[in-house]
Amino acid sequence: MTTQEIVSKLWNLCNVLRDDGITYHQYVTELTYILFLKMAKETGAESQIPAAYRWDELTAKSGIELKKFYKELLTHLGENCTGRVRQIYQGSATNIEEPKNLEKIITTIDSLDWYSAREEGLGNLYEGLLEKNANEKKSGAGQYFTPRVLIDVMTQLMKPEPGERCNDPACGTFGFMIAAHQYVKEHTDDFYDLDSDMAKFEREEAFTGCELVHDTHRLALMNAMLHDIEGEILLADTLSNQGKNLHGFDLVLTNPPFGTKKGGERATRDDFTFPTSNKQLNFLQHIYRSLKADGKARAAVVLPDNVLFADGDGEKIRCDLMDKCNLHTILRLPTGIFYAQGVKTNVLFFTRGTSDKGNTKEVWFYDLRTNMPSFGKTTPLKAEHFADFEKAFDAENRHAIEDERWSVFTREQIAEKGNSLDLGLIRDDSVLDYNDLPDPAESAEEAAANLEEAVDLLMSVVKELRALEVQD
Repeated sequence: MTTQEIVSKLWNLCNVLRDDGITYHQYVTELTYILFLKMAKETGAESQIPAAYRWDELTAKSGIELKKFYKELLTHLGENCTGRVRQIYQGSATNIEEPKNLEKIITTIDSLDWYSAREEGLGNLYEGLLEKNANEKKSGAGQYFTPRVLIDVMTQLMKPEPGERCNDPACGTFGFMIAAHQYVKEHTDDFYDLDSDMAKFEREEAFTGCELVHDTHRLALMNAMLHDIEGEILLADTLSNQGKNLHGFDLVLTNPPFGTKKGGERATRDDFTFPTSNKQLNFLQHIYRSLKADGKARAAVVLPDNVLFADGDGEKIRCDLMDKCNLHTILRLPTGIFYAQGVKTNVLFFTRGTSDKGNTKEVWFYDLRTNMPSFGKTTPLKAEHFADFEKAFDAENRHAIEDERWSVFTREQIAEKGNSLDLGLIRDDSVLDYNDLPDPAESAEEAAANLEEAVDLLMSVVKELRALEVQD
């Protein structure tokens, strides 16, 4: 049985819970509680779980006794354990009311081909479930899940290395950091031969995150654990003063939440130079301030269009970003790749300078939005859609790239446009070609002549009518 088949079988179990009124997101959270116990048994990691609350104890019970034991288990693990076990189960509660439904889920999980799952990677299995949840519109979880292909492209272009501190300040289910961890493993020839200190650093410190939503934080912890990552994942709001401690990073990869704070209030961080109620602008401030000022620390960030042109504090933040960092590339992303179909987004790529002034000389834009397919379930975004962009991005001489989607604006040109970065979009073939329109002056002259003709014709008709009246 393949990982995909196991994922489908687990996902179909959510149909069992419909009568209990459980949402898709609640179902994935519930699965996490149960899967954690099973995976601890499968990976030989049950020592962190008290003997009385391990997997075999759960499968030995049924009916009302099972339901009662399961509730007791959740409370005990959340209150009396330590480390990741406590973090995952803290404040946990079950939404399953019918004991038979709970029993069905546990017996199905117990009967799966776990040997195959281990061979293909338990982390891959869990990420498959998270992706299913994100793609299900009714779950509302798409806001926590960035398309895998986009995560991979951003990670590949940023090239994380062993010994670097990587962070996602709005980590959702931890997808970016898992991709970064995977990249380092695959691109380090002697990764499994790293000395003990470096191996410990990679496992415990290299990949960290912060997530505000409690249930999503649980999913992130579980995901990290299944990928053998023990870095700190804070349950906190990066835009509060708790986020002030998130700094000194070599690499930030993230897709922060879009929108404004409830009630329109400003961020509670007291160290922001330009506090605003716009969450993505505040995240942008946090991100470039959190990078080491060493000329090498870098970031790739998904942000909506309004960040590129918002005036007031928006313009000030863009100028501050271009001063402190080399904002070298902006990728204009296609529409329809996130759960909210109308959202227009971009990826900003920048490197922190060693000084706080004049780091951006020019900004390159790649238009992957105009004249592109309408992406969605029927036309998924694929790696090949990014091939030309990656070629341009990595080119030694960017000016030598001949691609109509690839354009550049100097810092002076950007300043002349009011420091707007809403640039780089090519002509849309689906709309009227404005170059073929007649000259406005000629059009006005022709219209005047036509009007004069029409008036003359009307006057002659009036004269004829009056002549007929006289004859009568």
